[in-house]
Amino acid sequence: MEKPVLVIMAAGMGSRYGGLKQIDPVDEQGHLIIDFSIYDAWKAGFEKVIFIIKKENEEVFREVIGDRVSQTMKVEYAFQEIDNLPKGYSVPAGRTKPWGTGHAVLSAAPYIHGPFAVINADDYYGTHAFSMIYNYLSNFSDNSKMNYAMVSYILDNTLSDNGYVSRGVCSIGENQYLEDVVERTKIVRTKSGAAFSQDGGNTWTDIPLDTQVSMNLWGFGESFLEELKARFPIFLEKNIPSNPLKCEYFLPTVAAELVKEKKATVKVLPSKDRWYGVTYKEDKQTVVNAVKKMKEAGIYPVAF
Repeated sequence: MEKPVLVIMAAGMGSRYGGLKQIDPVDEQGHLIIDFSIYDAWKAGFEKVIFIIKKENEEVFREVIGDRVSQTMKVEYAFQEIDNLPKGYSVPAGRTKPWGTGHAVLSAAPYIHGPFAVINADDYYGTHAFSMIYNYLSNFSDNSKMNYAMVSYILDNTLSDNGYVSRGVCSIGENQYLEDVVERTKIVRTKSGAAFSQDGGNTWTDIPLDTQVSMNLWGFGESFLEELKARFPIFLEKNIPSNPLKCEYFLPTVAAELVKEKKATVKVLPSKDRWYGVTYKEDKQTVVNAVKKMKEAGIYPVAF
């Protein structure tokens, strides 16, 4: 069996601060959040990483991240392009938004030849998460019942104090198997806990802080790529007429569909680590402080 590979969705990295060169380091040595994920993945056993990026960012991405990573891991690049659509479909007039995480992973399909883990480029997942997912995928069997995995986080450990966030809210059944995951695109911390809105903030529904959520750390086999490919035209047919400019093909949605259809199981691997990310510029100092404390505690070397 092929060794598990790490797939990093990085096509959106340039948009948050207006370009890759403007993404701020989170320590005095100049590391970005993605560097900590790659370091943790390498320590867990991953030897190959596939970066999903925009073609126009390739040169600067190699300069800022890729060339450095290639000194310790095998690196390949996949390009998520908005016009990479199934035959018979075209980009709706006025659309500039990418097609989502499911489309991103489809872009990397030609480079994946076995089990793989998927992460976001700008999320900090913690050391335990990569050990869990690598160990799971190292014993992976992509048989007639597709047995995937997902690392979950407690909602309270993933919220921003500076605005709303998007999270995949999980329903988990017996023996920690996923029953459903629903994308909530507007979750905020409140005085009494947390709440989400489905109508742009007009009304809010409380959600427990100990709810397990997906941060897009998944473990799949090649069979998942076939499902992504087969379901993408169905998604486009359904969603382009009603939401041509903003509809997105979400990874968790496809995984949840497979679970409901009893075509797959998803083992949920709970992480007690705190998630860190820079959803808003004001979040950066929280990440900087956390990295400093982890280095002082010996979790990471000062330089790596």
